[in-house]
Amino acid sequence: METTASTELKNVALVNKHIALGAKMVPFAGYLMPVSYSGLNDEHLTVRNAMGVFDVSHMGEFILKGENALDLIQRVTSNDASVLVDGKIQYTCLPNETGGIVDDLLVYRIDEKTYMLVVNASNIDKDWNWIQKYNTKNVEMHNISDKTSLLAVQGPKAILALQKLTDINLSEIPYYAFKKGKFNGIDNVVISNTGYTGAGGFEIYFENAVAEKMWDAIFEAGTEYGIKPIGLGARDTLRLEKGFCLYGNDINDTTSPLEAGLGWITKFTKDFTNKAALLAQKEKGVSKKLVGFELIDRGIPRHDYPITDTAGNNIGIVTSGTQSPSMNKAIGMGYVSSAFAKLDTEIFITIRDKAIKAKVVKMPFL
Repeated sequence: METTASTELKNVALVNKHIALGAKMVPFAGYLMPVSYSGLNDEHLTVRNAMGVFDVSHMGEFILKGENALDLIQRVTSNDASVLVDGKIQYTCLPNETGGIVDDLLVYRIDEKTYMLVVNASNIDKDWNWIQKYNTKNVEMHNISDKTSLLAVQGPKAILALQKLTDINLSEIPYYAFKKGKFNGIDNVVISNTGYTGAGGFEIYFENAVAEKMWDAIFEAGTEYGIKPIGLGARDTLRLEKGFCLYGNDINDTTSPLEAGLGWITKFTKDFTNKAALLAQKEKGVSKKLVGFELIDRGIPRHDYPITDTAGNNIGIVTSGTQSPSMNKAIGMGYVSSAFAKLDTEIFITIRDKAIKAKVVKMPFL
């Protein structure tokens, strides 16, 4: 979690809504953001069982346009964006030149010459500069982050509430696809079957000017389904139960996509940044791997806690950890030496100078 001096904090368009709702506000990635409202467990279970709304307007959005837009995306990202058709979305990452990851992101294909990239809030400037560095063929780039709001309406009941607000048939938008159209009487809204919770639902992009109108309409539509506002705390526990990586925790400038289990978004059928080194790593095999684990003994694993073997030797580090509200057990992710990455391997997490027994498990946890 990145924090900035409060004098420099940016506000999302809905900041006053969150404050009025009694949200606990914290600095996050340069913005003042709601971390919780009714409490983490309640919010988490609301999303898993019904529906909740996250304001994630701090995320970054770039539009890339022109004849060479796809060529630029292909050169800077690890996945193969040439397979995208209009209305499809791809998860990918920006490899750096030293084996790590600049950021993970989504690529939206609007048409064959127009793409939207959705990047992490803490990396907006870094990503923009990185892509611009490779923009040698005059691709038109627009950073629309500051004028775009984004609500993630997540949970099994989300589709029922949202369908009241649009004539677009939401059940016909597959996972990792989107439609652009009228929503709540407002044109040019992007409705995307994505999210960071694994609970189903949609992400809705629109201009800041209509943010309050959108929020109010969604909450009115969701009243009968038990809708609640949800903070970033529950977003973190929800994504962790599904084994989704968080940039800055589970992946960063020094972790390779192959070490992070992101070989599936690393396509060696095309040229991209640092391809040769990553291909060599693939052929040789990685020395450390990101694994999921659950605690056998009592304790809660946290970011940066050491991981040891049965003899007490340091074999890795925890990148994410929590007490899972859905499963009521302690779970986490971390990098371990490859020899310890097999399922059911016994490992130990150092919590307050005590070795707490855990075992490597398959992800997603839930």
